[in-house]
Amino acid sequence: MKKLLFFIVAFSIQLHSQTTDTVAKKEKVKLELDEVVVSGTLKPMRRLQTPVPVEIITATFLKQNPTANIFDALQNVNGLRPQNNCNVCNTGDIRINGLDGPYTMVTIDGMPIVSALGTVYGLSGIPNSMIDRIEVVKGAASTLYGSEAVGGLINIITKRPKTVPTITADIFSTSWLETNIDLGYRANFGKKVDALIGVNYFKYNNPLDNNNDNFTDLSLQDRVSIFSKLNFSRKSQKELSLVSRYLYEDRWGGEIQWNKGFRGGNQVYGESIYTSRYEFLGKYELPVQEKLYFQFSIIGHDQNSVYGNSTFLANQKIAFGQFLWDKNWKNNSFLFGSAFRYQYYNDNTPATNNANHSKIYSLFAQDEITFSDKTSTLLGLRYDYNSAHGSIVTPRFAFKYKPTPNDILRFNFGTGFRVVNLFTEDHQALSGARDVILTSNLEPETSYNVNFNYLKKYSLTNAGVINLEFSSWYTYFTNRIFANYDLNPDQIVYDNLNGYSKIFGLSSNVDWITPFGLKASLGASYFDPLTMQDNQKFVPLFTEKFSLNWAVSYEIPSWYLAIDYTGNLTGPMRLPLLGPLDPRRETSLPFSIQNIQFTFKKIHNLEIYTGIKNLLNWTPNRNNPFLIARANDPFDKNVQFDPNGNVVPTVDNPYGLTFDPTYAYGPNQGIRFFAGLRFHID
Repeated sequence: MKKLLFFIVAFSIQLHSQTTDTVAKKEKVKLELDEVVVSGTLKPMRRLQTPVPVEIITATFLKQNPTANIFDALQNVNGLRPQNNCNVCNTGDIRINGLDGPYTMVTIDGMPIVSALGTVYGLSGIPNSMIDRIEVVKGAASTLYGSEAVGGLINIITKRPKTVPTITADIFSTSWLETNIDLGYRANFGKKVDALIGVNYFKYNNPLDNNNDNFTDLSLQDRVSIFSKLNFSRKSQKELSLVSRYLYEDRWGGEIQWNKGFRGGNQVYGESIYTSRYEFLGKYELPVQEKLYFQFSIIGHDQNSVYGNSTFLANQKIAFGQFLWDKNWKNNSFLFGSAFRYQYYNDNTPATNNANHSKIYSLFAQDEITFSDKTSTLLGLRYDYNSAHGSIVTPRFAFKYKPTPNDILRFNFGTGFRVVNLFTEDHQALSGARDVILTSNLEPETSYNVNFNYLKKYSLTNAGVINLEFSSWYTYFTNRIFANYDLNPDQIVYDNLNGYSKIFGLSSNVDWITPFGLKASLGASYFDPLTMQDNQKFVPLFTEKFSLNWAVSYEIPSWYLAIDYTGNLTGPMRLPLLGPLDPRRETSLPFSIQNIQFTFKKIHNLEIYTGIKNLLNWTPNRNNPFLIARANDPFDKNVQFDPNGNVVPTVDNPYGLTFDPTYAYGPNQGIRFFAGLRFHID
């Protein structure tokens, strides 16, 4: 207790004593809240000037709660939630504003990397040491980015080679024996090429079963990713950069006694996934007087996976290229573009009888009109021709009003479309014993999104800057691929939406950055979703009612110490049950994941950090009799069915269930300790 009192007193003294150089530090704080962003309009703009709200996740934020991949790092961002889609292999995706993960587009330096197969695995293996910042756009962005950008966009912006030390390293391990190694190296090839090379390696080979269901609580993983970025110096001073990445992952989860000898068999259940993926991205500014750019990406993804004795083999190749013309004229800021996207896809499911070759031709234009220092308008229109679905038009409108230097009002309207790849995006269609029923050809999903945003900035005397942000949005789907889990507990029935789907939401953020070492943020979101299908109302699965996120950081220079406390609170959501006798909760209880970290910085160029993840030791099996249905009979060998295919309750199966691992909504890992170090050589 005396130590605790001493810490509190010292904390208070330090808080009031660090007030020197406040003017210079306040200017630095203001710049942090007004960084240059590119994701909202595909053009560099100050965050406080762009008509499209863009949130920035800095490299410092990623260090507050060190993780082995971007997927886990985003758990404390307001309005974003990493969704665990399976209790066995623990694959997942990122939800934005309550919409499913496939509606989130992920790009590296503005180039699309996550689509279909990559929706699940594309966020793994991007070395955190290579990331300069992450920009998040919430709401439909299909006018600029095309298909998949229905719910929003996550743009991972990599560092420029000249701005990083020669050698960087970030290595940590946890009490679960997870080990993550991030290495970076900056090199020069002659006088014209600056290179940044990164390697990420993650290993987890410690099967644990703390909930005693004979299944691994966390899938075992062996993953390596190699990343490189080349910047070329040209006489014209125009940009030329190339980015490449290769990822290989061997992941499995299942019964504790499983090994690769059981792969694909029906004796011991396991889900084993081999993933091989490459990405090659480039940006070239043409040697002409006008600002003309050519961007391209080439992506290959090969997946060899088994779910029990079901095999899923899939191969996908995507080629994407676009020309951009950035033109300013008087009070107009134009952007014209044309794009082409080719996708090859083939798998061994009944839905893909032959290899699919799809082509999308695109034209788009936007104009930001500045009427005065206070008002501007953004108009945009995109035309896509899909070889399978014909013409698709997506308009966009944004309005910005800045009544004072510290107040901004933004209104955005946009439409979104998405071409669905069912088996690559919905893990629930592959795992478990439910039969997949396709009642018709699945047409592209279309939606409308309206977003209102208000930003207020307060400058406090000797106390830094407070940034307040409030948003409300409404998304309405005229067509959505509807997965009906309620029609038959043994089936997933997929169909085009015969009705409508909508979601209304509210969110707020408060950021406080001080000149005396304290930074704090708090975010809150509320979601109200509804789907109408065949004149029946449904609350969509896995959409939380509300969420809270927070982060507090404080540095004590005299102690060479930084303290980071992060956490989130996730509200109740509807979960999939297998029938009226299923004893699991249909609606989850609110849960919170909280973390604390201590970083010591006394040694030059070296940081040593340690802390605790999941302080409250929460896992989703609380208040539930089990998570995985029929974990004792994963191949349904002892399940009895009536002539209509319905499960018959028996003494061995009193709840009338089949094997199903999709009752997943939160991380299965409880409390754990971690320790690591970061160092660099200039």
